[in-house]
Amino acid sequence: PAPVEVGEVRRGPITLRRTFSGTLEASSEFLLAPKVSGRLQRLEADLGDAVTRGQVVAKVEDAEFVQELNQARADLDVARASHAEAQSALEIAQRALERAQTLRKEGVTSESQLDAAKTDELAQRARVEVTAANVVRAEAVVEAARIRLADTDVTADWVTGDDRRVVAQRFVDEGEAVTPSDALLSIVELNPITCVVTVPERDYARLSVGQAATFTTDAFGGERFQGAVTRIAPVFRSATRQARIELNVENGDERLKPGMFVRATLELESLDDATLVPTPALTERDDASGVFVVDESGDRVRWVPARVLVTDAGWTAVEADGPLSGRVVTLGQELCDDGSAVHVADAPETTP
Repeated sequence: PAPVEVGEVRRGPITLRRTFSGTLEASSEFLLAPKVSGRLQRLEADLGDAVTRGQVVAKVEDAEFVQELNQARADLDVARASHAEAQSALEIAQRALERAQTLRKEGVTSESQLDAAKTDELAQRARVEVTAANVVRAEAVVEAARIRLADTDVTADWVTGDDRRVVAQRFVDEGEAVTPSDALLSIVELNPITCVVTVPERDYARLSVGQAATFTTDAFGGERFQGAVTRIAPVFRSATRQARIELNVENGDERLKPGMFVRATLELESLDDATLVPTPALTERDDASGVFVVDESGDRVRWVPARVLVTDAGWTAVEADGPLSGRVVTLGQELCDDGSAVHVADAPETTP
């Protein structure tokens, strides 16, 4: 008889878990940049400071923009005065035309004089339209100058997420010349925070949005944090053959910081009631996986093909061709064939 060790077949729940290394990232980042060029007069926030939505966090020197606004307002006054003058001239031309028409009916004036009065009235009417357009253009210039002046106050006006964020980086110092393409500050949202891991092809098909996950970080020892899968990349990186997975993690106390290294454990699959065999019991015969089941007498084994469903923590859920119970060979399968005689050695039992 072949000496073998055995383990018990059980029924119960099993959950497939995988642990992946990853990094924490801010769930959202806002790069603060000025809308106008100039010298940075002051910064109202610095590294680590809390910032609220709409808060003024920087100031660009505004003397030049104040002067532009004053000039635009003066030009608007001139345009309005010209428009008023044109309206007065039109009223005079209209009265002159009315007199010329009356005198022409009475035969006192000539046709050419009437034509001249009409021409003058039309010219004055056109002048009124031109000056009105000049007023509209001047008003637009004033509004544009006012907007540029207001833009010297640089505000943190992000759209989505929480009203409170934190300054993660500062890129400039007070007194530097800045342009609209220059980032001043990086402002990040820390609650929730995003855990990013990469997953190989073998586990990708088992992933779905909403799956539960836990992770640990060296910064807080053995403390475990809870999260859930929120995004699954639709492509694999060609260099690593892995896909990016994002998990959403509540971080109300903001202890977790972007850049921390983490180990995330994902629950990929769960079975509530499955046939479980010790993982070492699985072997292959003729390109098929299965187990050797010890008969009731304990003297012989029979080969039972079994399809692997889930493996976790030393146990494997299988689907066999028919009922599977009793004991299975966990060591010594290479000495066994279907119907082989065996001698069961004493071995410590494995507890699921």
